Order: sequence, then structure tokens, then C-alpha cells
Amino acid sequence: MRSVFYKTEKVHAQPKAPSSGLWPPSSQGHRMPRRQVTAFQFSEAEARPLPPPCGEGWGGGIPETSPRPPHPNPPPQGGRGRPFARIVVRALLLALALATANFTANAQVAPSAAEIAAYRGLHAAAAKGDVAAFEALPRAGLDLEQRDGHGRTALHIAAHASHEAFVTALVKAGANINAKDRQHYDIVTIASVANDVEMLRHAIALGASAKEVTSPYDGTALIAAAHLGHAEVVRVLIAAGAPLDHVNNLNWTAVIEAVVLGNGGSAHQATLKALLDAGADASIPDRNGLSPFDHARNRGYREMIDMLLAARKK
Repeated sequence: MRSVFYKTEKVHAQPKAPSSGLWPPSSQGHRMPRRQVTAFQFSEAEARPLPPPCGEGWGGGIPETSPRPPHPNPPPQGGRGRPFARIVVRALLLALALATANFTANAQVAPSAAEIAAYRGLHAAAAKGDVAAFEALPRAGLDLEQRDGHGRTALHIAAHASHEAFVTALVKAGANINAKDRQHYDIVTIASVANDVEMLRHAIALGASAKEVTSPYDGTALIAAAHLGHAEVVRVLIAAGAPLDHVNNLNWTAVIEAVVLGNGGSAHQATLKALLDAGADASIPDRNGLSPFDHARNRGYREMIDMLLAARKK
């Protein structure tokens, strides 16, 4: 299969008297040169594919290698002279915006200031981390799993606010430490995305599992942390038995997300190294058949390429 790319060539028009309708008019009263579109063919191997639009983590959604914006000084528009390249760029930006909007809707959501102000009883105590207020609540009829408007329990609310002592009090009182909110996030994933290593260690010590399938993407806390380049979180999760090669519904593993959704910098390099040192399978491809090595090569991430090549030789 071959892809079609286009370049533009200047075609000088005949002189014409100045007119207020020209954009922009030249000092000589000539129309600015229009563009003629010429098609050329390149093989797929010569064309660098655009990165996927989003992944699991916190939901910033737009990868750091996003499509190039339109030229700041575009050629004249109108009728048949409108360049094909501008149509392509607009279509790409629209698709990216739609993908980002969908991903943002599925991201983790911490309680807002308005929600916290409206909380009462158990949820109010959880938001403040007020263990004394929690212990003073009547136990008769107290539902530790009651949910707010986003499906958060008191445990999720306390984890978002890093109230470790309150999390301990809830678990000792019988709260489900692996409960998931409406977006299917547990406190292990919440702490992992927030890069809250202390809360993560605390939750695991209390019995929280690092093996849960979480998020709307059927992923894991490990995949979310790899997406964001949270290397220390990744190490803690690996030590806790997180599945190294889980494939989410985007058909990505933690290794793929560390490459595809990072910028190739030191944080994602350390993340990838932690995964590979632990024995993660770097040969698992995405749904398009591209391996982590393919993605690293396409992006020119030399350090990651070297790590992935070394992993092949083991």
C-alpha cells in the first residue's frame, strides 16, 4: 500500500489592477502567487505515522508529539485554489480534539471545591481527613460504601486528598479497600496517577491490590503510571505484583504506553528500564502490529531504542 503526499508550487498570475478584494494585496498591484497542488507518492516506510491520541493516565490526553499546527501565513484561499494541505490539517486537528474530549470525560476526577463544600457526615470528614469526626459518627446505619455524585466512596475522597490516617481508619472499620468509583478507579490507581508514592505504599500495606483491572480502558495502575513516567510508582507496583504484560482495551501494555505517551525523556526512560528489568515482554505489539521498538524508532527515542534492542538479546 502506498500513501499520497502533496507539495505546492508557485504559479505566478498575470498583473492585475489593485483591488480591495485581494488578500493580501502586493505593493505592485499584483495578485499574490497562487498554489498549484502536485501529487507525489511515497512508501509507508518513508512516512512517519502520527502517535495515537491518548492513553490511560491522568487524562491530559494529548501526547507531547501532536500534529503540526497550520502555517501562520497561509496562501490565499477561495474556490478551487484552496490548498489540499490545509484541509488535511483541519481534519487532523478536528479528529484530535474529538479524541481528547472523549478521553478527558473518562479521566480521574478529584472532588471539586463545590463538592467538598456540599459534603456532610462521612464524606465531609473524609475530605478533611478528620479521624475524630469519623469516629464520632453513630455506627448504627452508617454506610461506609455510600457514594457521592461521581461514585466516590469516603475511601476515594480521602485518597485523593492524601489522608493516610483516614484511609487506615476506614479500612479498620470495614471499608472495601479495593472499591472502584464510577470511572472504575481504585485508590491504588488514584495514588499512582497522582505520583503519591506514600499513599500508594500505605494502601498496599493495608491490603490493597496492585493487580486490579481499572479505568474505562480496562487497564491497570501500572499502565497508568507508565503512561505518566512515574518511575518510582512503577517500581512499587512491580514489587507488589502488578501484572507486567496486561493489555488494555487500546491494545497497549505498560511498555507501549511508556514509549507512545511519553516524550522519550529521563522519566519515561527510567520507567521503561524498570519494566524491562522486571521482565516485561517488549515484543507484544499494538493492534496495528507495531512493537514498542517500532514506536521508539519512529519517534527517534535513541535511549529507548537501545534499551529495547538490549531486551531483545536477553
